[in-house]
Amino acid sequence: MGEVKVFKRSEPGTQLETSAFLWRTVPASSRLVRGEVGPLALVLCEEGLYPVFQPIVNLEDASIYAHEALIRGPVGTPLHTPDAMLRAAATEGLSYEFEYACVAAALKAWGRMRAPGRLFVNMSANVLTQLFSEERPEDLLKFVSEMGVLPRMLVLEITEHERVNDMDHLAAVVQRVRSVGISLALDDFGDGRSSLRLWSQIKPEVVKIDKYFTREISSHGDKLKTLQALQQIATVFGSQLVAEGIETAEDMRVLRDLGITYGQGYFLGHPDRQPAQYLNVQSQRVLGERQVVVFPELSRASVGGQLRNLTLTRAPFVTVETTNDDLAAIFVVDPALHAVALLEDEAPIGIVNRALFMNEYSKLYYREVWGKKSCAVHANWQPRLIERDHSVDELVGILTSQDQRYLTDGFIVTENGRYVGLGTGDQLVRSVTETRIEAARHANPLTFLPGNIPISLHMERLLKKQVHFAACYADLNHFKPFNDYYGYWRGDEMIRLLARVAMEQCDPQRDFLGHVGGDDFILLFQSTDWRGRCERLVNDFNARALEMFDVDARNAGGIQAEDRQGVLRFFPCTTVSVGAIAIDGSKYARAEDVANLAALAKHDAKHADVGLFERLA
Repeated sequence: MGEVKVFKRSEPGTQLETSAFLWRTVPASSRLVRGEVGPLALVLCEEGLYPVFQPIVNLEDASIYAHEALIRGPVGTPLHTPDAMLRAAATEGLSYEFEYACVAAALKAWGRMRAPGRLFVNMSANVLTQLFSEERPEDLLKFVSEMGVLPRMLVLEITEHERVNDMDHLAAVVQRVRSVGISLALDDFGDGRSSLRLWSQIKPEVVKIDKYFTREISSHGDKLKTLQALQQIATVFGSQLVAEGIETAEDMRVLRDLGITYGQGYFLGHPDRQPAQYLNVQSQRVLGERQVVVFPELSRASVGGQLRNLTLTRAPFVTVETTNDDLAAIFVVDPALHAVALLEDEAPIGIVNRALFMNEYSKLYYREVWGKKSCAVHANWQPRLIERDHSVDELVGILTSQDQRYLTDGFIVTENGRYVGLGTGDQLVRSVTETRIEAARHANPLTFLPGNIPISLHMERLLKKQVHFAACYADLNHFKPFNDYYGYWRGDEMIRLLARVAMEQCDPQRDFLGHVGGDDFILLFQSTDWRGRCERLVNDFNARALEMFDVDARNAGGIQAEDRQGVLRFFPCTTVSVGAIAIDGSKYARAEDVANLAALAKHDAKHADVGLFERLA
């Protein structure tokens, strides 16, 4: 091995000269040495690192809020990319030195260019704690200032925070950093390793959402719900959110309308050696649109909901020590009690049916022989147990199963396995029905399209932004005779056909399709060619609906069926009518008013017996 000589802080012509503050915090045993050095060490000695800057954009006004500094190695060499340099740093034992040099290169370049706006610089949590634990705040302030960077314009973006073992120590270091005016950001929050506790403890000014949650958010309702939850957390902790990984106009529209303040990604700007002064034309155009994007809905699996408010009876319970006489006294005190639960500790292990028990207890000599013995002899040891967070679909399975014991014994309600009460068959049916109805207000169970609540919310968003749109109400003609004649199964197929045809005529980013219920649908068009879309909807549906009639009905042009008064008469084949009204969002304040106008337009369309009827506002 060749001669070994440790670099001096003041040695001219090296990276160390511009990184005195960083350098003096590095342990002597890990400093760069001359002699047999690796490729990355040579790059650091020759100051071969340089930053590129990617813009972080304000999605509200399309201005450039900040830039993130990303480090590159010498062009045309194996060490040009960050991943290659990180691997080399680990191999050569220069991880700390490499990270220090990256920070110094970013600050030096930014200070030299005197670019406006904030600068985000990446720093791992471990290096942050090592670097600033022993330094005075004024030393940090001096170092940043000597680089030509205003501390209040610097944001340290903490990376690899999932490896933090001592969060209290990191929080103390963060306060020292913040005391000189430097802000903090958490990088890649939500990548599966990040800590909500860390967010709560250090309360960073900025949290960058991992690109997993932003990529393709325009088609994933679960990601949208996650971001809405993060927005609530950010409000609690006083943090601003940056959505990373924005690569398409569709995703950016959703993030913009969701109210995410800042965004970053290739659609907004690629990293460049010169900081961007203005946002690119394409992004400006999208952010400046008056259009209100259609939010993605949750998947079908989430439609059912849970019975969080499952109806139950706060009934007393018994144990194996309870005698038959004691149980009889319980039933006498409460004549409405249909059963009691048999518990071991807090867990139910059986259920005693009132009618069956009292039938035995009333027999001759029963009390004298069995009165003081355990009531457990009358227990059903396989009771129906229902957790309060059971999904609706699970409970529907209970209602339709061959095991119908719940009709006589009722069921035992538990919460985390602990007894909380009893329920009856009637209560189970009622709870399932009520939950189904509530779920249908959010998503129709037949078509899985948005229900009344999402329809109203989208209308309110349109009115709030004062956009021009068309509110269209679609309804089937002569549907009841078809449903009565062919049965509900084919009737459901007819409704699903209308849903598919209507969806085909909607731009998924601009136009909203909702299912009010039955054969009624709402379409909220922002597409300017909405009239043509409605006409195609009518023509396509009418043609495809004919195929659902048998040959004789198609040849006759309809069917013989009973009307609402029970009189048999002829009904034409099912068609669709669409009532439409053009809405100026600045003239209406309530979604209810728009819905009423659309309903009137639908009535006019059916009365006029036309496919599309446009009502004047």
